[in-house]
Amino acid sequence: MVNLFDEEPARLHARYLARLITETGFLDFDSDRGIPANEQAAVMIGVLLGTDGNGNEVLLKGISGGRRNLRGYVPHLIPDAAYRAYLDAHDPVIKDPCNTPPERRGHSARALRHYYGLYRFPTVFGGTVTLAECFGDRPIPTGSGDCAAIKLLAYALDNDIRPTSMTEFFYGAGARSHLEFHHPCTERCSPILRRMLGLDPLYRDEHLLILDKPPHLRSIPGTVESDSIESRVRTLIPSAPVHCATHRLDMDASGLIVVALTAEALSGMHRLFRTRQVRRNYEALIEGILKKEKTEILLPLRSDRANRPYQVVDHAGGKEARTLVKRIRVEEHPDGHLTRVELTPYTGRTHQLRIHCREGLGLPILGDRLYGTGMKSRLHLHARTLEFSHPVTGKELHIDAPVPF
Repeated sequence: MVNLFDEEPARLHARYLARLITETGFLDFDSDRGIPANEQAAVMIGVLLGTDGNGNEVLLKGISGGRRNLRGYVPHLIPDAAYRAYLDAHDPVIKDPCNTPPERRGHSARALRHYYGLYRFPTVFGGTVTLAECFGDRPIPTGSGDCAAIKLLAYALDNDIRPTSMTEFFYGAGARSHLEFHHPCTERCSPILRRMLGLDPLYRDEHLLILDKPPHLRSIPGTVESDSIESRVRTLIPSAPVHCATHRLDMDASGLIVVALTAEALSGMHRLFRTRQVRRNYEALIEGILKKEKTEILLPLRSDRANRPYQVVDHAGGKEARTLVKRIRVEEHPDGHLTRVELTPYTGRTHQLRIHCREGLGLPILGDRLYGTGMKSRLHLHARTLEFSHPVTGKELHIDAPVPF
C-alpha cells in the first residue's frame, strides 16, 4: 500500500532516531531500564508527525515486533488490563492437560476469535472498525493490527492529532535491509489502513494522488451528501486544492480516480483530459452473452433534463460519445450467463459506459440501478487502468487497480 502522507519530513526524524538507537544501543534509549537493540532480532519502527488541536507539532514513535509496549513509543491497541483479562480467561483452559488435542484446538480457535475482537481501530471520519470488518470473509493474518503505522495512526486519531507525515523503517537482522524504509504491508496493514483513512492510495507524489475509489462514494460533494473523495482528501491533506478531483467517476462505480495536490497539477490534469491524453480502461460484467469479440459504439448522449440524473441517446442534439468494447470471457453465474468486458471510452460523457452497454449492446451492466435491473449490491463497473504523462514531471504513469468482482 502506498503511504497517503508525505514521507520526507518524517524520514528526517526517522534517520535521527535510527542514529540514536545505534549510538546508545537501546531501542528505548530514554528509559531507565533500556531494551538493548540487539535483543530484538528484527523490528519495524515508525515515525508520525502531526499537529494537535492547538496547532502544535507533535512527533510520535511506534514499533512492531518484540515487546507489546516500550517506553517512548505509542502503546499497543489492546490495553494491558484487557490483555491480562484475556490471558486469564483462556490460558488455563488451553493448557489444561486433561483436554484432548481436538479440545485444545477448539479452545485455541475461540481464544483467537476473542483476541481479534479486542481490536478497535479509530477512523478519520469518526467511529471505529473491527478486524472482522477490515478483512471481511478473508482469513485474518497473524499480527494484524500490531504494525507500527497502525499503532501510530490509531494513537493520533484517538488524541486529536492530525497526521501530516508518516514513515516506517526496518531495524535489525532479517530478510529486509537494515534501516531501509518501507510502505505499509499489503497483507496485514492495507485492509486496516484503508478503513481507518477512508481512502486507498495506489500512487502519490508531491503533485498527484491516485486512489482506488470504492463503490457508493461520490467523487465530489453533492448538494445534500458531502462525503466524497474530495472531502476525504481535503480532511487529510488540507493543502490540496478545493476542487482537487481532476475528473469524476460514477458514485456507483469503483476504481481509479486522480486527485491533484497542487494547483499546477490540477490545471495540467484538466488539460490532459480535455485533449484526451489520458488512456482509461474499465472492466465490467454485463447481463447476458455478448457474441462479438470486439465492437465500437458511437451513440451521442445528452442529459434528460426532465428526468435527472438520467442521460439519453440523442442523434440530433447529443454530444459525441465513443466506446470500444472487447469481450474478455462469458461466465456462468447463479443468476444466468454474464459477459466480462473491457471498456475503453474515447470520450467522457456522464454515464457513457452504462448507456452504451444497455443501448449499444442491449446488455446492461450488472447491478445498474439506473439503466438496468439494479438487482445486485453494487454496479459491476470498475476503472481498472490509467495511463498518462505526469502533468508536472513528464513521467509516464501506468496505474492498475485490481478488479473486486
